Amino acid sequence: MTVIQSNSAQILFVAFKYTVYGLLILNIGLFFQEESAAIEQTFSQGMVLSELIQGYAATIDTAAWVLLLLMFELETSVVSADTLSQSRVKLGFWVARLFSYGFIGYAFYGYFGKMLFIQGISPFTAPDVCALVGNGFSVIDNLDQYPLLSSENCSSLQNQVLFQLDNQGVIGTEQQWAAIQWLTIVDVINSITWILVVLVLEIDVRLQRRNRFHGTIIIVSKRVKIILYSILFGAATYWGFLGDFLDFWDAFMWLLAFFFIEMNILKVLKQALT
Repeated sequence: MTVIQSNSAQILFVAFKYTVYGLLILNIGLFFQEESAAIEQTFSQGMVLSELIQGYAATIDTAAWVLLLLMFELETSVVSADTLSQSRVKLGFWVARLFSYGFIGYAFYGYFGKMLFIQGISPFTAPDVCALVGNGFSVIDNLDQYPLLSSENCSSLQNQVLFQLDNQGVIGTEQQWAAIQWLTIVDVINSITWILVVLVLEIDVRLQRRNRFHGTIIIVSKRVKIILYSILFGAATYWGFLGDFLDFWDAFMWLLAFFFIEMNILKVLKQALT
């Protein structure tokens, strides 16, 4: 009976883990949809190829991270050590990794560029904001949501000190722009923190294969990751209160996904010690 219960629990755990991975793959499409709508306003004058990463930073970033996540899952849970030691398999993993890290670095550049882009605002004067309805202006709802100025939302901007995104038709109050700018800063912090997390995981996996992941190394790794995961949890909480639901949901799913990777590493470590 105990064996059956243990097997059932394991099946449920694996099913839940791969459901989370599937939801992260779905998030690629959701981010693409959200960012496609946003660039119609933030890049209303048109977008050149070099600006693609600024407009689709979250989509590209998520796709690259999903690929990297699957690499970690294969290495720590699915593919045997003997298979991983084969030259062709090693080469395939390294090519996939380089591809992922290249786009993750590119996405970080996109988040950084987006942060600088959103900083570019200037005072905007309009005696009657509602008179601008129908002239292509948009208002701030969230970082990637800029609905068109309408008779319903223009009244909230009347008699307010307004600012406009440089060379774009997006307007908002100083408080709204400050909130958006802070969200872009959190995006940058979140992106660089995740890069540090995977670098630590890469070291963990490599040392584990060489039977050198023990003692002081494990303690240092745990402490560093506690700090990094705390920063990521703080970013997720910030998005939960001040960002949009998709950002919060995505951050929560990624924390959960890498918890599974940590569990995989711990399982392999326990097997090596027994």
